[in-house]
Amino acid sequence: MQYSSTWLRRLAAGFLLGTLLTATACDLELANPNAALDERALTTREGLLALSVGLRQLYSTAALEPIILTTGATSREVKGITTFFNITELEQGGSQLSPSNANTSALFARPYRVILAADQLITAAPVVLATDASTRSRVLAHAYLFKAAALAGVSLGFEQAPLTAVPNVEASPNYVGPSFVPRQQLLQEAIRLLDLATQELSANPSSPEFTAVVTRVGFDLPNTVQAYRARFNLMAGNYAAALTAANLVDLTVRSAFTYSAQNPNPIYQFTVQSGANFRPRNNLGLPTSLVEANDGRLAFYLSGPVVIDSNNGTTDNIRSSGGFFSALNSDIPAYLPDEMRLIRAEANLRAATPNLAAALTDINVVRTQATGDPFGVHAGLPAYSGPLTVEALLLEVYKQRCAELYLSGLRLDDSRRFGRPVPPANVTERNRNFYPYPQQERTNNPNTPADPAI
Repeated sequence: MQYSSTWLRRLAAGFLLGTLLTATACDLELANPNAALDERALTTREGLLALSVGLRQLYSTAALEPIILTTGATSREVKGITTFFNITELEQGGSQLSPSNANTSALFARPYRVILAADQLITAAPVVLATDASTRSRVLAHAYLFKAAALAGVSLGFEQAPLTAVPNVEASPNYVGPSFVPRQQLLQEAIRLLDLATQELSANPSSPEFTAVVTRVGFDLPNTVQAYRARFNLMAGNYAAALTAANLVDLTVRSAFTYSAQNPNPIYQFTVQSGANFRPRNNLGLPTSLVEANDGRLAFYLSGPVVIDSNNGTTDNIRSSGGFFSALNSDIPAYLPDEMRLIRAEANLRAATPNLAAALTDINVVRTQATGDPFGVHAGLPAYSGPLTVEALLLEVYKQRCAELYLSGLRLDDSRRFGRPVPPANVTERNRNFYPYPQQERTNNPNTPADPAI
């Protein structure tokens, strides 16, 4: 079947706009983002394909921005340079961070819009695409992937959160909001969804139609599913599963979120454009003990001269954004190949019987790589020469993750997992452990837990 590319683009754009119009709310009483769309959106083949495009746009623009920048400010990768109340709070962290903070509220609310949209596709695809197993499997796997990514995104900042989004809930005295579960359960659900995506992709042949209309050449669905299985299993402490999944990723393949003037790179918008709220900290925000001056990733991710900034209570050296955030249309990787090598290294080190030799091999590939990375991220360092102990090699893995995966949204979770200095006594590497729950959520949902102390 031939579709009008203009119609598909308009439908996908309408889906995204309809969703973003509600993106300032922080509770889970979400308006249906498709309510204003053509009624065919969830009942026709072309509608599901267009909504699949919109789902990835929604995640890569609205949800990814707080995943990267809100957690990046907390983990000291970027500095809040404007004196807006929410930026000042986020920069100061600790007990200064209120439940009404717009940035942390966005990290809570926006992923649930992704979850709601993914759930609509998961419900509709088996009916609408009942006779086309190949396309149905791709629509489902794609929706499972982004629902999983959204759940894991919430887990980056919050100790507990709901597993579901609740659309079209009318306020009433009898309304009881969704229950909260520990973040470990969010991660396990994300892993379950990615396992379902893996089953769908392996059960049916690829769909040229889905590739042409939805993923196109820039986004690799099978490899991204396995990369996120590896990522979230690692975060959940499932080291054997993380290692298995990481080994399934083709490290020669690029998979990226793409941007344009109509859907601009959100990190560029908030760190480069006029009026930007954040700027990268010099040396990737790392203490000197974790930085090697000749690391090629410093020049990749940072640009321009060092500038001294004294806003929001501290004096810091800041830089300009480079790498994946240097232009309005810069791609942002869905994952980096070297993340998989570092997942393998960490999983091997944390195994019941640590495999130091395998971990060291992967660490040295990351350290010494000077060419060949699909995204051009090269450390160009000499091989590791420190102690060959589990403790020392885990510290090296953390050090390499901080540089390689700068502004990927992962450092805050890494900082906790590796037991780095703890706030409020030490805020050099993070100024909070978890965020307070949004005040609007607490107002609307009596199940909202007590806020964490820090």
